[in-house]
Amino acid sequence: MRFKNLDLNLLVALDALLDEQSVTRAADRVNVSQPAMSAALSRLREHFDEPILQQHGKSMVPTAAALRMRDPLKQLLRDIDVLVTEGSHFDPSTSQRRFQIATSDYLLAVLFPQLNQRLDRLAPGITMDCIQPSELTRQLLDQGELDLFIGPEEHVSPNHPTELLFEEEYVVVGCVKNPAVKPRKISEKDFFEAGHVVVEIGRQARTSFAETHLRQSHAKRQIDMRVSSFLIAPEMVINTNKLTVMHKRLAKMYEKRLPIAIAAMPFEFPLMREMIQYQRSRQNDEGLRWLIDQIKQSY
Repeated sequence: MRFKNLDLNLLVALDALLDEQSVTRAADRVNVSQPAMSAALSRLREHFDEPILQQHGKSMVPTAAALRMRDPLKQLLRDIDVLVTEGSHFDPSTSQRRFQIATSDYLLAVLFPQLNQRLDRLAPGITMDCIQPSELTRQLLDQGELDLFIGPEEHVSPNHPTELLFEEEYVVVGCVKNPAVKPRKISEKDFFEAGHVVVEIGRQARTSFAETHLRQSHAKRQIDMRVSSFLIAPEMVINTNKLTVMHKRLAKMYEKRLPIAIAAMPFEFPLMREMIQYQRSRQNDEGLRWLIDQIKQSY
């Protein structure tokens, strides 16, 4: 397809080149050979009479004119994506759609097994690509490269529609042998005197919802260990006097598998509101709406 003498396939190549700033990485992203991507760059340069990317030391950087193209190009590709995905009736029983979802390991553990079973029955051709949230999540959502973000209300973008999934309570977890964790309760004194296993998320050690609120407490805890996953924390308290603070749903799941005890927080602690967020241009996406409904029926 050509539009005003431009092969429209080159727009996908241009998007990848501007994002990756490397012919090799852009070729990998769109699954073509490096020579094919080099040829695409040459054709783009000829059409726009513009270098697009220029060599700077060992790197390639976009020209000022190319950078001005980036946002309109992203919007154009998003609009095309919406046109394609919303342009026909969505039938879950025959759909082969692939959904990109950013969500935490906690939600993958407590929600997605049930969701996966539902989709296996109702939509066997659908694929879910699930990635961990990161500092790039909002950017990916803005660019339309994510279908859904599922996470705490504090982490959603103000630029896109958001819906409440559920509210989550936090609890204290310790080894079943830990004398401080009495039947279903722990004192505030014992809580702050114990060593703690804490979860920190992200490449820049972004704290979890629980850690953000615990650090606002006047009393300081002794942190004995930091881990990067909610799924590891309960394992680390076994046969120790350490404690960890975690989601009640996840703790209940681990209580069936591990020798752990669960206690209520010894002081007032806020509920976490887990939200579903999607790109504003996808509000009328029938397939995405169907998937959100399935997620809400899975917890």
